Amino acid sequence: MLGSKTKIAVMVSGGGTNLQALIDAEKSGIIKSGEIVMVASNKSDAYALTRAEQNGIEAVIMTGESDILNIFREKGIELIVLAGFLKILSPEFINEYRSRIINIHPALIPSFCGDGCYGLHVHEKALAYGVKVTGATVHFVNEVTDGGEIIAQKAVDVMDGDTPEILQKRVMTQAEWILLPQATEKISYEIMKGIR
Repeated sequence: MLGSKTKIAVMVSGGGTNLQALIDAEKSGIIKSGEIVMVASNKSDAYALTRAEQNGIEAVIMTGESDILNIFREKGIELIVLAGFLKILSPEFINEYRSRIINIHPALIPSFCGDGCYGLHVHEKALAYGVKVTGATVHFVNEVTDGGEIIAQKAVDVMDGDTPEILQKRVMTQAEWILLPQATEKISYEIMKGIR
């Protein structure tokens, strides 16, 4: 129904720090055009599922793509946010939600992205290359890993003495946790208004 809040599903594989940033952003009013109605994980022991339950959000364990697609259809999911979801989605899945799946990547695409570039690996590569600036990118998901249209980017300085772990934390706090809620609100608003 046009004008009602966009129904969001967040897909995660791990601890869910980006999920927490989204939940907090919804509570604080940064995300006002969308509502997180479901969290799905491909890992049954993902702490993100606990975060969902603690916040009264339905949590489901993904057994297969067709199963989760059916659940999303039943729930009327309109936007999917990948927040540390470490599994490549099939072309069929992507096609069903074309221009309605967004992902956060912990680098400034097109740097340090593509197959095998996820999590700490991204920061290891950035440090090995010697870049002075890194950051995060929110982009639409298409059939190419990290290849979809860029929605937003935020730069983060690399400091002398950074380890991958220190850099990862800085990129999360200074970029990911700010950028992902902002982009989620932007796309939720466009869906709610019928312009996407």
